[in-house]
Amino acid sequence: MQRRDFAAGLAAAIAVPAALGATPAAAQEHPGDRHAPDELARRMLPVLSAELDDRGAARSLVPHLYDVGFDWRPETAPLRKLDFLVAYGFGNRPPAGGGDPTKVRPEPGPVNEELADTVARIRRHRTVPVYAQWEIARFLESKYRMRHVTSIEPVVAPDGTITYLSTDGVAAQVAKARQHLPGGIGTAGVVGFRDHIKRCVQTTRDRGMKAYAPEGHSMPHTYDPRSGQPWTRRRDLYLVHDMAAQWQVLREKLVSGAYPKG
Repeated sequence: MQRRDFAAGLAAAIAVPAALGATPAAAQEHPGDRHAPDELARRMLPVLSAELDDRGAARSLVPHLYDVGFDWRPETAPLRKLDFLVAYGFGNRPPAGGGDPTKVRPEPGPVNEELADTVARIRRHRTVPVYAQWEIARFLESKYRMRHVTSIEPVVAPDGTITYLSTDGVAAQVAKARQHLPGGIGTAGVVGFRDHIKRCVQTTRDRGMKAYAPEGHSMPHTYDPRSGQPWTRRRDLYLVHDMAAQWQVLREKLVSGAYPKG
């Protein structure tokens, strides 16, 4: 009975934004029913408590389950409060001429071009420095001739082997580039793929920067079935990938918080 009640409650919570005609892009600008978290938590807690036979553990887990599995919207801020933009890449295309993928860069691909277009639209409203993963920076340079763009490049070993930066690796490079500025690091406006941007904002913050998605600006949300990264070809696959990454970070935070000395 509890599982049926939870399923019915979940369906009701999901139906609210669906009834409003919410799309992946629109969901960022129209939050929908803000009572949904409370409703979901109320229904999840007894079910998980029964499954675990441990109400205390269930009470601790429910907020994390909601955050990772049900909340995909980043916190936003108006452009006037943002000092710079950080643009995170998403997917790519295999090298046009073939070759060893460990030593030949892939093509940036259409999703990263859409991300560059998003950066350009935002920059029309506020001219701030841009730190962009190289796949995006290439379009900012070639398509828009944009100035004040810092390209975050992969690491190339002496033998030519390329190590591509993770989301955290990009954030670390941006933090390093801005840490000694006279006015301080400042506040980042984060640009990223719709299903990636929440984690991009979180990761940017984890690297010691204030970070928000730019208020009023939707993010690209169309997947590229020809992406060279299989997990970025389909939404159902990517969401699992992103949740796994969120759980990994959360695990490290919880363990180190509970046992800071190991």
